[in-house]
Formats: sequence, C-alpha cells, structure tokens
Amino acid sequence: MPIPHLKLWRVLHEETPMADNSFKSSDGTSQAGLEFLHDVAMSVSVEFARSKLTVRKVLGLGKNSIIELEKMAGEPLEIRVNGKLVARGEAVIVNDRFGIRVTEIISPEDFEEGGGGEG
Repeated sequence: MPIPHLKLWRVLHEETPMADNSFKSSDGTSQAGLEFLHDVAMSVSVEFARSKLTVRKVLGLGKNSIIELEKMAGEPLEIRVNGKLVARGEAVIVNDRFGIRVTEIISPEDFEEGGGGEG
C-alpha cells in the first residue's frame, strides 16, 4: 500500500509542473494538479531537543531550574509536519523572530524505513 506522504514527496520533488497546473511525473504520465490542497492547514513543529524526567524531578522544577537535554549543541533541529519527521535544519533569527533554515530533506527511503515516523 503506498504511503500518502511518500506520494506527495514524489510529486513535489520528482514531478514537473505543466502550464495547465497538472503534473507530468518522471514516468511521463500526466496527473491532476495539487492546487486543491494548497489551503489545507498542517501542523508544523520544530523539535529543539528532548529529555526524560522522573515525576520527582518534574515536581522539583522551579524558577531557574535547568533541564539537561539529550541533543548536543550544534546538532540539527527536527522539522515535523503533522508529527512526521520531514526535514532537519538550523535555527536562525529573522527580523527579531526565530526561524529555521532547512538543511536536509528526509528522503522517501527514510520514510519507508521508519525514519519519518513519530519519534
């Protein structure tokens, strides 16, 4: 059974838009455009890092408490769409706001091997 986000990834990365907004895929067949999906809202999140704490430690947290995170400084941040890992990137500042520069797109092979799953 094909994975829906894998199909979308292939459309976005391997297929060529044509003048009538349909797509010509790498195998030469024409497909309907994706414009009907343009206004679909999706949840995009950037995961900075994780940590596991016991209930005792959570209850002991207070102002100025420090939580040690599992991610090392300089490691890429994870970009998730609807909970699925789709890319990695680095934090940037744009007009006094945080942003993320995409440095890696997760390949379809990683999705198939479970790398794009929830983590």
